[in-house]
Parts: sequence; C-alpha cells; structure tokens
Amino acid sequence: MHILLRPDSITVLEDYEVKERLKWYIDVMRNKKPAKYIICKKIPSEFESGENLDDLWIEHERNSKEFKKIYEEIKSGKVKLDELSTPKKSFLDLKIEIVNRMLSECTFCERKCRVDRRSKAGFCRLDSNTYVSSWFHHWGEEAPLVPSGTIFFSSCNFRCVFCQNYDISQIHPHGGLKVSEKTLAKISTTLRNEGVRNINYVGGEPTPNLHTIVGSLKYMDINVPLLWNSNMYCSEETMKILLEIIDIGLPDFKYGNNECAKRLSLVENYFEVVSRNHKIMHDYPIDMIIRHLVMPNHLECCTKNVLKWISENTPRALVNIMEQYRPEYLVEKYPDKYSDINRRVTWNEMNEAYEYAEKLGICYKPVS
Repeated sequence: MHILLRPDSITVLEDYEVKERLKWYIDVMRNKKPAKYIICKKIPSEFESGENLDDLWIEHERNSKEFKKIYEEIKSGKVKLDELSTPKKSFLDLKIEIVNRMLSECTFCERKCRVDRRSKAGFCRLDSNTYVSSWFHHWGEEAPLVPSGTIFFSSCNFRCVFCQNYDISQIHPHGGLKVSEKTLAKISTTLRNEGVRNINYVGGEPTPNLHTIVGSLKYMDINVPLLWNSNMYCSEETMKILLEIIDIGLPDFKYGNNECAKRLSLVENYFEVVSRNHKIMHDYPIDMIIRHLVMPNHLECCTKNVLKWISENTPRALVNIMEQYRPEYLVEKYPDKYSDINRRVTWNEMNEAYEYAEKLGICYKPVS
C-alpha cells in the first residue's frame, strides 16, 4: 500500500511564490533544464595541472563569464544542452584542480587553517578523507525539497554547544563510511534513480568535504539539482567554486551578532562572513531557502536582526523560521552555563518571530 507522507510537498509546488522563487530548481528537478554541474562539463577550459594557482583563478574567472552566458541562454530556451560539444578539459575539471590545490593549504572555510590536509587534519579534524554518516530519502525537509536525497557528512567547522547532530559533527568526526569521489557519485546517482528531488549535501558540514563533492561530479551524468545545506561559514574562494555548481541553496543563518556566535558556536566574525555569503548566493542569483532557528531568549539579539538583514539584502529568498530548537549536547550537560537556551522556544516567541517576518514582508509560510 502506498502512503503519501507529505501531501504538502506536492501542493507547495503550485504556490505562486514558490514557483517564482525556486523556478530553476523546479525545472531541473523535473528534468526540464540541466543541472548546473552538467553545464560546467560543456564549458571548455584551458589550463595545465602544473600552473600557478593564481593563473588557475584567472582562467576560472574567464570560464565563469562563459558559463553565465550559456546558463542564461539555456534558462531562456535559446540554447539546448545537446547543442553543445564536450571539450577535452572543462570548467568542472578546472574547479576540481583548484579545490585540490586549496586542500594543500586549506582555505575551504573562513577559519583558513592553511593546513596541508593531504597529510594532517585542520580545525575540522579532517585530513583529505571524507566520511559519510548516512544517506537516505529525507521526508522531514522543507516541502519543496522532499523526498530529499540527503547525504550526511561527518565532522564540522563549528562547535555548537546545542548541536542536535553532535554525534557525527563533534563526537565521531570520522564516523560512518569513508567515501571516495566515485563512491559519493554512486550514492548520489542511486538516490536520484530511486526518485529523490535533489542531492542534499549536509552534515555535520559539507564545506570541509568540498574536494570530494566537486570531484564526485566528474563521475556523475544524471540530471539532479544539487543542494548546499550549510552553516555558510565558507571562504569567498569556496563560494566561487559553488556558484556554477549549486542549483539551490539551503543556507543557515543562526546569529544576529558575533558575540552569540562566538559563545555558542566558537566562531569569529560570524555575521560579516555569513551575511557576505548569503548575499553572494542571492545576487548570483541562486534559488534559496534560508533557515533560521529561533532560540529561546534570542529574539532581540539574533532572530530580529537576522530577519531584518534578510528583508533588506536577500528579499528573493524563501525563509524557514524554525521552531525545532531543543536543549542538546553541552547545553543539556551544563544547564547553568547555558541557562539562556536551556529550554524549548515558546509559542509566544515563535508568534513574535512570525509577526516580525510578516511586518518585514518576508515570504516564510510555504516553507516554515
């Protein structure tokens, strides 16, 4: 007997705002347009593996301009993918070369450890190996995304004291299956063939695994939207790599100030870095559903500041105002130290957040 678990996942695609704001994602999901990584394979690139990294970035900029031109023509229907020839070296090949160079002096995230992760671990506690904790059809994501082909990577570049996935992000950063690029490609292909709407890179955090994720695309040819589900503390270099690969962003925007971010996630300059990356993604443009987790006693310092920034800087994005917070991990272990967040959020707090979003004109109802 077939049971429809999420009827809203069907009806939401008829919502006007969802159709307008997620148009590219929906077209790729329905195989009406090719995923961006497939377009990258059609853009010729001229480089040698021994070239200076700065020269590779110059070629990347040239390729990026050509990609944008072809991408717009494909979006408008002027050009079809099968009209394009396949070059010996592609824009995707160039991206793979660059991320592997970056790995040798790692700048994937804004911590910029500059560790040679080919031989030792960075702050993320990962060397060049990538570990996948689990992968499955996720029915609990936002309605336009389910069923989502979710791939949970172990480890993280944050140290959130309330992390609900602390077992894979902090306790067991090497937990799960060690995967190669080919293995990750096989997992992604299998998930799409089983009927998922997207490939959802999450964790933990996908950013430390950028080299494996980008490299896996060389071994994939299936049409599927790629979804970046991230804390968005990545570097500008990583954002440049992602812009022509990711079809939809599911970025997290936790904190409205740097003080809360440092105390609760051990990160510096959070607001500047994460707001920059949200703005880059929005302005490219990439379809977006921004997630904001409402936390108890943090409406004024975090929720309202985040929502105000979103309304002023990324107005095209859908926003999931989330009420799933619960005391976990170190908050549960040291309740007095984190007394401000040692409870669930109240309905009064959630209603205040929703009302503020309404006042700002934020579109949140279809995905919250």
